[in-house]
Amino acid sequence: MARKKVEVKPLRSDLPIYPIGVAAKLLGVHPRTLRIYEAEGLVKPTQQSGARRLYSPNDIQWVECLRSIIHDQGISIPGLKKLLTLVPCWDVAECSKDVHESCEAKVDWAVPRTLHRVGDEEDRKRAKAADKQKGKKVVPGKKQVSPG
Repeated sequence: MARKKVEVKPLRSDLPIYPIGVAAKLLGVHPRTLRIYEAEGLVKPTQQSGARRLYSPNDIQWVECLRSIIHDQGISIPGLKKLLTLVPCWDVAECSKDVHESCEAKVDWAVPRTLHRVGDEEDRKRAKAADKQKGKKVVPGKKQVSPG
């Protein structure tokens, strides 16, 4: 009797399925490394039932990219957090256009800044207040994650 082939559908890339131990093995790192990235605000795994962290395939891909930026380009974690508030991840990682357009794990925490005249303290304060006001706007239905 012949067995019927079961069609296997790919998982959604944003579905959190890997516990921290499995994610660490997939990435070749210690789970403590992932906890450090989480504490620094660079990765935000889904937490279920208390402190259990679950990582999605997108999270795994982002951590791979993150580790590449840190180790290959020699950028520190605080430096990377600052850079990610200024430019999207594909600019920091120097990804080609075709790579970053197809990447589902891309991160864009860059906040556009209001321009002001250098040396004009009143203009600087006004620009800072405008930036703060822009930062308070939350898009409904979107997961808001910031690097720090």
